[in-house]
Amino acid sequence: MAKFKVVFDSDTCKGCELCRASCPKGLIEMSSEINSKGYSPAGITRQEECVGCTSCALVCPDGAIGIFREEESQ
Repeated sequence: MAKFKVVFDSDTCKGCELCRASCPKGLIEMSSEINSKGYSPAGITRQEECVGCTSCALVCPDGAIGIFREEESQ
């Protein structure tokens, strides 16, 4: 079974929250930290629940989200 890792480029993220709205599992939250551009970037909670649908990456206007597939070792 595959697991997915979602990586956010916090310096590129402008905090528009489109990714948060698009996540069917509700796994994306905005950080309380401020990035170098003055925005609160997005991040993932409960990484292990990500199904790899790529909705968040597809709606990101800044290309700040990468999704990687990781095979689970048996």
